[in-house]
Amino acid sequence: MASLRRAAINVHRILRSSAVANRSSIASASPAASFENLLRPQYRSKQRGFLELDLVLGKWVEEHIHSMDENGIKALVDVLNLENPDLWKWLTGQEQPPEAVKTNPVFSALHNKVMNNLNSYASPETRSDPGQPWVRGWDDFKKGRDSPLSGNQ
Repeated sequence: MASLRRAAINVHRILRSSAVANRSSIASASPAASFENLLRPQYRSKQRGFLELDLVLGKWVEEHIHSMDENGIKALVDVLNLENPDLWKWLTGQEQPPEAVKTNPVFSALHNKVMNNLNSYASPETRSDPGQPWVRGWDDFKKGRDSPLSGNQ
């Protein structure tokens, strides 16, 4: 195990020492910079702890990250730094995003993808009006002959 760790450290040193300054795109940057700049956002996009965002962000980032330049990666990191509930509400159109988020190119592309998918695969009756939450909650009461006395059972 120690030799594997030592080998990984040596590979990292070699990659880091071959860095070339003044490169503008991720594709033309050094292997160490590419590795660090691409792997971290990919991991963060898939491991947010919010299943819907893990699926949407993870797949989108996996498809688009290799074609991004430095500014695209920075815009992606800005999106990844947003809070999960807010980001989900903004992506799905439940709430209007702030202007700074709305002008982010990565957010715009993600928002378009999510809204296109919603419009293609979900009927409008299954969604609430803009500005209204989608999930009503676990304590909703069912009305009817066979309804439970309390809760959503």
